[in-house]
Amino acid sequence: MIQCKKIAGAIGAEVIGLDLRAALDDVAVFEELRKLWLAHQVLFFRDQDLPPAEFMRFAEHFGEPVEYPMVKGLPDFPHIIEVKKLEHERNAFGAVWHSDTVYLERPPMASMLIARELPPFGGDTLFSSMYSAYDHLSDGLRAVLDGLRAVHSSAKADVTRTREDRVKSDGAESRRDFTSEHPVVRTHPETGRKALYVNPAHTVRFAGWTEGESAGLLRYLFEHQVRPEFTCRFSWQPGSVALWDNRCAMHNPVNDYHGYRRIMHRITLAGDVPN
Repeated sequence: MIQCKKIAGAIGAEVIGLDLRAALDDVAVFEELRKLWLAHQVLFFRDQDLPPAEFMRFAEHFGEPVEYPMVKGLPDFPHIIEVKKLEHERNAFGAVWHSDTVYLERPPMASMLIARELPPFGGDTLFSSMYSAYDHLSDGLRAVLDGLRAVHSSAKADVTRTREDRVKSDGAESRRDFTSEHPVVRTHPETGRKALYVNPAHTVRFAGWTEGESAGLLRYLFEHQVRPEFTCRFSWQPGSVALWDNRCAMHNPVNDYHGYRRIMHRITLAGDVPN
């Protein structure tokens, strides 16, 4: 049995004492890790020695790595991007509540980060459970939302600003604006649980509604889905790894370390069309 410790009530657990590099060929270990991941929505690991090749092998146990549409990958590992903020920069990549690239027709199932270089303070990441967000809505509002779809865009202003520095330095040649339409409430294909599936970074409006008509209800949902009791907070150390489920969790990297460098490596895994 793998030792695992919850770090908050609704979401998040830390796996204790497991050397991922030593376990890369152990299928049984990764079967157990997947069960834990589905139960906790995000798993954390400390003190992992995973160079890019081994980080890719770790990712492939959970799914198919895919390229990120906005930023080029590493020269020898196109499916690994650098998520970084440099000393002179003010914007932190993706520093707004979101689920990764929900503006795609097939948003990624999962994402993972490993910490390579960290500031002396700050740079934590917040996670929020969209299972809990849905479960704590009233029966009446759930009945309304269950029948709605939402329009998502990669070009909303708040999230676009967070990408400016990386797009300038590492932008993908094929990048463009994307839009998608998905259910407001999606059913997780592995657990069967319902999760609220809108987010402040990318959701523009409800399908068939104007932005003005959508604004009030979306504002309520955006505030509701990050209630403190739905969240956890992870403080990074060099070699820390986080693996989260984009189908039922949002995240938000905290931009509170101006003047210092923070460099992470990220892999995203192919997902399905939300239902």
